[in-house]
Parts: sequence; C-alpha cells; structure tokens
Amino acid sequence: MSELILVVEDEAPVQEAIVEALEASGMRVITASDGERGLELLRAERPDLVLLDLMLPKIGGMDVCVLIREHSEVPIIMLTGLAAEDDRVEGLSRGADDYITKPFRVRELAARLRAVLRRSQHWSSDDRELIEIEDLRIKPAAREVWLDDRRIGLTPKEFDLLEYLARNAGNVVPREQILDRVWGEDKYIDPRTLDVHIRWLREKLEESPSEPQRLLTVRGEGYRLVGPEAEEA
Repeated sequence: MSELILVVEDEAPVQEAIVEALEASGMRVITASDGERGLELLRAERPDLVLLDLMLPKIGGMDVCVLIREHSEVPIIMLTGLAAEDDRVEGLSRGADDYITKPFRVRELAARLRAVLRRSQHWSSDDRELIEIEDLRIKPAAREVWLDDRRIGLTPKEFDLLEYLARNAGNVVPREQILDRVWGEDKYIDPRTLDVHIRWLREKLEESPSEPQRLLTVRGEGYRLVGPEAEEA
C-alpha cells in the first residue's frame, strides 16, 4: 500500500498544489487546515509522514511538532519561509526531520518526501545488539539511549545519527559519509542540517556542550564519537 501523508497547511492554494503533486507521485494524502485538526488526524489515521506548515491557526506548527514528538516518531517535514532561518533551526531542535522553504517546486517536494520516507525505513532490524561506549548505552531494537541510569530522549533523526556514529566509535566519520548514510543520497539536503543535529546531540549528551568530550569535531574532516575518558590521539 502507498504511503499515507498528513499535510497540515492552512493556505488553500498551497494545500491543493501539495495534494495534487503527492497524489501524482502515488502517495495517499489527508489534510488539515489547522494544528488542532492535524493532531486529531495524526492520532486517528497514523500517517507515514507529516508535512507541517510553521504558521497555523489554533495551534502553531512548532507546538504541533513538539506535541507529536511526545508520543510518535513519525517523520516530520516543516514548511518554512525563506527568511526564517531561526525557525528552521528551532524546528529541527524540536524534532523535525527536515524542512522545505517556501516557495518550492512541487516536483522537489515529492522528491524530498520520498527521501525522508526512505531514510525512516533505512535502518535494519537485524542489528539488535546493545552498543556500549563507557557509560553510554544504545539499544537499536528499542531505539533507546541511556547515559548512566538516565534515559535520554532523542528525536528519530538524532537517534539515527548517534547510532551511526556509535557503530563507528573512535573513528573519524567524514561529513559526506554521515549525510549519505543517515540522511540518504538526497541532493536537496542542506549540509547545515547535520551541524544542527550535532549541536542538539551535544546538548543532551555532554556535560558542557561548548566543550564536548564525547562528540568531537575533527576540523576539515568530520565527527568522532568517543567515551568521555578517552585520550586524544
């Protein structure tokens, strides 16, 4: 069965154009014109992806994103204005997987959704072992992360990024390799998205995010995940 997409967009012409483009790409689409109705449809229909406008009546898009993340890992793509750089960063930090700026080409929109859907289904259920890096424990099957005895809440994309770095613990992983493996070979992905997710992982995993001891930047190359007791090479 084709993927079910929930489109939460209050501008009728934009909503109609999105529906037409996605249905032409073989997707099924349900729509809501405000945040409150969007949350109702999410609970009732369990879509495969949510396309979420930032500016919505009743409940704003940022708040809708936060409420979704309280109980669901469904992929979320936010629609933002060209000048809303801070909003895009905040949306990613609140749990969005990607963002698309308005105005956009409908063919690009469908391609971006396909890419996010592929990425959300990318991780194999075969790798179910516990990954341990000193006091950091990652449970791939349950998609849980524990630091000491404290469970760390991560967005789906934060978890995917951390899991991939953990499977390469101690090694420098190039930025391009991370983008290809975690975000997929998507020509539309903004490389800054990786920087935002690294920043928010540090906020959750580091005692001092501005002086990271676990998630290290190797300038000009990429990132390296180590235990906090590891000595610098």
